[in-house]
Order: sequence, then structure tokens, then C-alpha cells
Amino acid sequence: MLQKTACFLVIGNEILSGRTQDANTRVLAQALNAQGIRLMEVRVIPDIAERIINTVRECSAAFDIVFTSGGIGPTHDDITAECVATAMGAPLVRHEESFRLLEAALGADRFNAARQRMAYLPERSTPILNTVSVAPGFSIGNVHVMAGVPSIFASMVAWLVPQMEKGAPLVSASWHAAGLKEGDFASDLATLQEGFPTIDLGSYPYHLPDGASGVALVAKGYDSAIVGKAAQAIRDLIMAHGREPLAGEPPHRQTV
Repeated sequence: MLQKTACFLVIGNEILSGRTQDANTRVLAQALNAQGIRLMEVRVIPDIAERIINTVRECSAAFDIVFTSGGIGPTHDDITAECVATAMGAPLVRHEESFRLLEAALGADRFNAARQRMAYLPERSTPILNTVSVAPGFSIGNVHVMAGVPSIFASMVAWLVPQMEKGAPLVSASWHAAGLKEGDFASDLATLQEGFPTIDLGSYPYHLPDGASGVALVAKGYDSAIVGKAAQAIRDLIMAHGREPLAGEPPHRQTV
């Protein structure tokens, strides 16, 4: 089964300045893994209209699905909706149902012009449900625009992603061994990767609170049978280097 490919655009000056830490990539990646959609790329871009428009166009053409986070609130720098509308060749129009829902949730006295901006979506788009604060995201073509606030983003992902075409889910298997050093087996692991070109083999050093250290080796892919064979080969590799392979991830690891 051919996997759908996805790109995630994290939009916001606050991410690039370091003021805010991105918490949404992991949430989206895990949801896509379960749905059998392969997240191929994550880009962080500023709140600059030209950059957003050009990046959305580029990624919409290059990937099956594009997700964005950030920039759909009521303030002056929330320009994602209008930029995506421009990128997709659609005017920004008032979405009447969203307008009514926002007005009811906020009250007519608080539903000022700034907040009303959140009810303007690209023509031909469909809203993405927001169970936290009502203001919707939206989907247009293969682009799905969501809020940057982590709790809202997570609620939108939980509603949206399970509705998408499902592929084989990402599966993984891992072994770890205390005292294992990456430099000792790097060449062997490269050879092993050549033998399993359709999956990813990863090497992850760790340090435990008790001072013990080692390496976890992980096989990931969308074919469970091949991942299983690679996992057995990983186990054999660890044993060949005189270490005891333990199934799974090391307990309470601190990755480096």
C-alpha cells in the first residue's frame, strides 16, 4: 500500500525567536503514524505573508497533505487564513455558521471586529471543529489549517486525522544494550540498513539516572513483517558485539 505523504508548516515568529516551544509536531506525528500517513517534512516559517503563501503553494504541490499550525487568531499578526486563501486562489469570506457559533459562545457584546475575523474562511473551505474555544480551523484542497495553541491543535488533530484515508500504520521494534557504543557498530548498522531499504534503522544513545549508558537500536516502517526481520537482525548485531540485547526501550532513559 502506497503511503500518503504529509508536510507540517509551523507558522509563527514566536517559535523562531525561541519565546514559544513547538509542542504540536509530536502530537501530529503520532496521529499520522497511527493513521498510516507518513510525515515527511516539518518547516518553521515566520508571520510574513509572502513566505506563507509561497511555502503553502510549494508544499501543496509536493506532498499529498499539508498541515499548518498558528496564525488564525484575532490579532494583527494572525495572517495565516488570508495567506492560505491567496495561495489556494480563493477569496476570504464570512462563514455564516462559524460566525453564529462564535457570537453565541462569546456573546454579542464581546464579539467585536477583531474576533469576527476568526469567522472568515477561504471560499470553498470546510471548517475543522474546535471543541476547546469554538473558533474553527479549515480545510481547503489538500491544506488543513489549525490553531497553534497546543490544547486546541490537539483537539483539531483528534477530530480531523481519523477521518482521513487510512494506510498501514507505522510500526516499530527496538532493542537496547548497556555498554554498547555507537562507534563500535556504525559500519555494521550501515550495512544492515542497505539490506532493509524500505524501513528506517535508528541508533539512540542513552544515559540512565543510575549512571548506566548504552544504545537503543530501533527499526521503523509500514510493513510489520519486514520490521520484524530487521528487529531480529538488530538483536543479532548487538550479540555479535558482545552485549546482551534487551527488548524495547531502556527504562527512564535520558536521550542524548
